[in-house]
Amino acid sequence: MITKREDVRNIAIIAHVDHGKTTLVDELLKQSGVFRANQDVQERVMDSNDIERERGITILSKNTAVFYKDVKINIIDTPGHADFGGEVERVLKMVNGVVLVVDAFEGAMPQTKFVLMKALDLDLPVIVCINKIDRPEARPEEVIDEVLELFMDLDASDEQLDCPFIYASAKGGYAMTDLTEEPKDMTALFETIVNYIPAPEGDPDASTQVLISTIDYNEYVGRIGVGKVDNGCLKINQDAVVVNAHEPEKKKKVRISKMYEFDGLNKVDVAEAKIGSIVAISGIADIHIGDTICDPENPAPIPFQKISEPTIAMNFMVNDSPLAGQEGKYVTSRHIRDRLFRELNTDVSLRVEETENADSYKVSGRGELHLSVLIENMRREGYEFAVSKAEVLYHTDESGHKTEPMELAYVDVPDEFSGSVIEKLSQRKGTLQNMGSISGGYTRLEFEIPSRGLIGYRGEFLTDTKGNGIINTIYNGYAPYKGDIQYRKQGSLIAFEAGESVTYGLFSAQDRGTLFIGPGERVYSGMVIGQCAKPEDIELNVCKKKHLTNTRSSSADEALTLTPPKILSLEQALEFIDTDELLEITPKSLRIRKKILDPTMRKRSQRK
Repeated sequence: MITKREDVRNIAIIAHVDHGKTTLVDELLKQSGVFRANQDVQERVMDSNDIERERGITILSKNTAVFYKDVKINIIDTPGHADFGGEVERVLKMVNGVVLVVDAFEGAMPQTKFVLMKALDLDLPVIVCINKIDRPEARPEEVIDEVLELFMDLDASDEQLDCPFIYASAKGGYAMTDLTEEPKDMTALFETIVNYIPAPEGDPDASTQVLISTIDYNEYVGRIGVGKVDNGCLKINQDAVVVNAHEPEKKKKVRISKMYEFDGLNKVDVAEAKIGSIVAISGIADIHIGDTICDPENPAPIPFQKISEPTIAMNFMVNDSPLAGQEGKYVTSRHIRDRLFRELNTDVSLRVEETENADSYKVSGRGELHLSVLIENMRREGYEFAVSKAEVLYHTDESGHKTEPMELAYVDVPDEFSGSVIEKLSQRKGTLQNMGSISGGYTRLEFEIPSRGLIGYRGEFLTDTKGNGIINTIYNGYAPYKGDIQYRKQGSLIAFEAGESVTYGLFSAQDRGTLFIGPGERVYSGMVIGQCAKPEDIELNVCKKKHLTNTRSSSADEALTLTPPKILSLEQALEFIDTDELLEITPKSLRIRKKILDPTMRKRSQRK
């Protein structure tokens, strides 16, 4: 018999990037008494790894739970970036409703549409939380209209349209149902969750079914499967069988040895889990997302949508430059291979394939950010390797035509820069679909553009808009190939010989373009040391010292002044490199180099 479990609610918090999901979860944790009154709590406590904290973004979805009155609310904090959209699609299978967070100034953005569409497809009830209402330029009433329009665009049912609206300031720690109220605390949001989100239901007497929606990984216990108990109950030492809707032949006998539930930021050991509980199960070695843990007598898998395919790939290879192996701790192909395959334990949107070359691996992901986060993580762990330019993955349709991944780009720029942005994106095969003015002297442009047209564009975009533009993109399926794009107008400045860069050599080189290095840096033949002002590659000797004769004094050198070099970040370097170049990555340095270091061999290959 199907029953409801009234003492539990399962919700996911979904939103566009930077609309305040993680800060909102912080407040719910604080106000439900998870922390002691005098406990020192860092901001965005859910963003646990270093890169998430530095960049202020969520990369992996996280589970937590709070108690309000007698109800346990399981909360899943999800990422907002399109590159990590695979995380959002999966966790929605665990919940019975969502809180859609929308910035009171920015309004509905592309990723808002993407996550809302996924929630409506699964028929989940939505609570709309208009966040940041304490921003000076907040416009909550207009944003409500935008959100309702979005619901209509996505063909929401009448029940879904009749959703509750909450006004909140996650930073201020309050939520209210009406803008005229006096702000107090988060009670209004807690009450709405308990009253509006349905309690999980299932059959406690049926045979066990638990769908695994997320994988966690821990050095000590290995893979941990996280999922919701849909039917029956799960007990410690119970015999079970793992099946998968997409792999009918999969049937693996297992024993449940350790099981946890979430409580605040901790995992608590439990002996049994009833319907509606979100549990973490460790001790099953090769458990995967989409697996269902069932009763051996009645193995029935729960259907599960396939994970979105990657759209972009780059090669990770052993570093073979003249300076190889001097700064990294892990440098061999075996080290790199083990690390990449270990990443597959937790990141399901990633693909790693071996290539004909034993020292190179093809790694495919959902976007540049997705891959750059992996590179940054490996670099911090002491790995040294080289990567090639990111390239999109092409498909062929039924009639044999080449197709490529497309993106919708939403660009907000000050009015005076809109002309140059339209010109640049049109050159990159973008088509302008919509244009309108938004408040504060800004124009919003909507483009459909091939994914490869956006590779390497962000840096140029920030320059063109003097740092005032915002660009958001969202994957929009495959479409016929749009023709060739010329990426980089300028060539590279290449070091001519190995040695150490000297002020005298750099001084004569800086007239040729923008330098990426300063004096006293080690260089080698074939290393890219700057960007040429012309569309050609130029070789320079930056190790050249001034010849001293008996008529000149060495102190005459001191008058040379160098322009400060442009130091590239990891993202900028990945955007800058061309198809015949590699980025050498070590824990201490980033160096751009030509694939073929020898100048004569390089010229020969260009002629071919």
